[in-house]
Formats: sequence, structure tokens, C-alpha cells
Amino acid sequence: MVFLHSMVIPETVSVMSGLQRFYGIGPNIAARICARVTIHRTALLGELSQKQLTSVQQELSKLTIENDLHRTVVENIRRLKEMGNYRGRRHALRLPVRGQNTKTQVNTAKKLNKVERGRTGIWQATLE
Repeated sequence: MVFLHSMVIPETVSVMSGLQRFYGIGPNIAARICARVTIHRTALLGELSQKQLTSVQQELSKLTIENDLHRTVVENIRRLKEMGNYRGRRHALRLPVRGQNTKTQVNTAKKLNKVERGRTGIWQATLE
């Protein structure tokens, strides 16, 4: 088991897929990290030396990932709702925000877009 940035990852996992387990890191960012540290994409985490692991750890500490990223997303949604603009009202009502079709996709959007959104607050602020 390899301990990377407060997460335990098995040694049999490749570096690319191990990095993609962090919230906020996709394939492109994982490839950039591997390129900066000069690690091949198909290398396994168990094959890395301690020096390479510390350099990967340093690269991860430069990024906004995991809890910090979750917190900023929730704060941005809260800010939109407090401002009372269109996107904030759509978030408050749990409706699609980015122009999706609402006739058939509302149920899917309600299932997928559950990030601490309530129905109160927006409409009370606009009515007063």
C-alpha cells in the first residue's frame, strides 16, 4: 500500500489511475504530473522510488483537490444562490443549470446534482 496525500492506494495500481482517484484530477492533469516528475504512464505505484513518491506528493500539494475543491464548489453555489441570479435559482430548485432539456431530464438532474441545495432562502430573499 502506498500513502499519497492522505489516501492509501494499492501498489498494483498504475500511477495514472492512482492519481485519478483524487477528486479534481482527471486524465490530463494526471498525465501532466507524470510528465513533470518524469514517470512513465504505465508504471505501477509499487515500482516508484521514495524520491519519486515525494516529488508526486509535492505536485499534489500544489493543486486544489479533494476537500478544498469540494468546499470551493459548495461556496460558489451558495454565492450564486445568495445573489439570486438565474443559475442560483436553478440550483435552489434542483433543476438543470446549464440549459439542458427539462421535459425529460429533470429527474436525472435531480439525482445527479445533489450538492447541499435547499428550496428555502432564494425565494424568500426575492419576495422581501
